[in-house]
Amino acid sequence: MLLPAFNDLPLGLECQESAKRTPLRVIAVTSGKGGVGKSNIVVNLGLALARLGQQVLLIDADLGLANLDILLGLVPRFSIQDLFSHQRSLAEVLVEGPEGIKILPASSGIPELADLDEYQKIFLLNELDDYSENIDVALIDTGAGISRNVLFFNIAAQERIVVVNNEPTSITDAYALIKILVTKHGERHFKVVINGLSKPHDGETVYRAVMKVTERFLGKEVSLDYLGVIPFDEAIPRAVLKQQAALSLYPKARIARSFMGLAQKLRESPPPPDLGSNIRFFWRRLLECRV
Repeated sequence: MLLPAFNDLPLGLECQESAKRTPLRVIAVTSGKGGVGKSNIVVNLGLALARLGQQVLLIDADLGLANLDILLGLVPRFSIQDLFSHQRSLAEVLVEGPEGIKILPASSGIPELADLDEYQKIFLLNELDDYSENIDVALIDTGAGISRNVLFFNIAAQERIVVVNNEPTSITDAYALIKILVTKHGERHFKVVINGLSKPHDGETVYRAVMKVTERFLGKEVSLDYLGVIPFDEAIPRAVLKQQAALSLYPKARIARSFMGLAQKLRESPPPPDLGSNIRFFWRRLLECRV
């Protein structure tokens, strides 16, 4: 699918709108294997970015198995299913979470959402593109693995953060996901977060293992940037049981400092230099205004 032509926009409107809005980053947080703590990273990283002054949108893209609203103790009246059925608008479906972050909740136990068709993909892109409120960062919590939904949300984003832990299966599955995104969809840039290590200094060892297998089979033109490590902390399972973000419950804990450091590093790391040839969310805001 190609990006719509800029000439299709009403003359002058795109310039007026882009002047009002800040540059947008759309980041997919993904993993090859389930159970590596990806959704917890999305929730706490989103909250940390909000504390750094960012307007944040979290998109629960594990569409048939909702997680983000549960982790935050939210009870949405509507879900993305209501959006697809045209019963509710995007503004009605979005839920406000802690510290002003917005959440687009998925649905639970809806198997037909596990594999979106082309119409649903285009419809979702257009709905998000037309959303009028200002957003600085959109974090997409993808499902795990290499399903078509997972691949779609990865190529729709500007950037990809791959979450890995120190289990051999996690490293192998992360490489499998990266391989498909590189060989089938032309992606070349990835960020890596190592999660749940009892010895944080082992994070670089895990990162080098992922980088070694990637360079061996995919070549050095694929870049894997080490974003950091989130250490194991009992604050995470306690926060999950209380259905709150660990950053909110334990602001002075080691895990909270790690998430704030991760958010700061992400803010300081530049986004990709161009849009590439794939689909991108909020494409109007990603293009420079023509003069």
